[in-house]
Amino acid sequence: MALNLSSSLCFQFRAPISAPKHQEFSFNFNSTPLIHRNDRKIVTCGLGGDDMLGDFGARDPFPAEIESQFGDKVLGSGNTEHKILIPNISALSLSSQQCTPLDPSQPPLTKQVAQQLLRKVIGWRLAEDDGTGILRLQCLWKLKDYKSGIDLINRIYNVAATTGFYPDLHLEQPNQVRAQIYTPSIGGLSMNDFILAAKIDDIKTSDLVPKKRVWA
Repeated sequence: MALNLSSSLCFQFRAPISAPKHQEFSFNFNSTPLIHRNDRKIVTCGLGGDDMLGDFGARDPFPAEIESQFGDKVLGSGNTEHKILIPNISALSLSSQQCTPLDPSQPPLTKQVAQQLLRKVIGWRLAEDDGTGILRLQCLWKLKDYKSGIDLINRIYNVAATTGFYPDLHLEQPNQVRAQIYTPSIGGLSMNDFILAAKIDDIKTSDLVPKKRVWA
């Protein structure tokens, strides 16, 4: 499909600011003659001699553009309806949402739904209890020393305290912390568990993990 390029199109290339002499080069598809002003080369854009576009930016269309129906041919329809959409709760990041009280009769999330939500958290995996089949979220951190493990547990506790929901935390070996999240009252995972996991993801841990060696 061939594009009908109207005479209003104009491309401008500017020399860097650090150049000793500022020059502006403009190219017009209709080969409009150059106009020289104060050592600057300026090209009109085929819309009537003295009308200079200058830099690209928001502006009203020129009469010649309206007559050519350029917007209908290339850019789209002038009757396009523009809307500002307010994101709903599902579009927001999980860490920005709040945990809510649950009805004990509410069923837990299915494994399929949990796997979809798992994409919104970092470093967590689904673990299924062999005996009961209850799904849980698990995450493992390998830290630089024992004190770093204690510090991470305290940071996780401070985040969990703001939600009213607490994970199971285990300090394993000298430098390893494991977190497990699920909702006992419904016997499985709820949206609250993923919200809490996302909030835990936001915790700063760069000062707790071992530094990577950089080889010269």
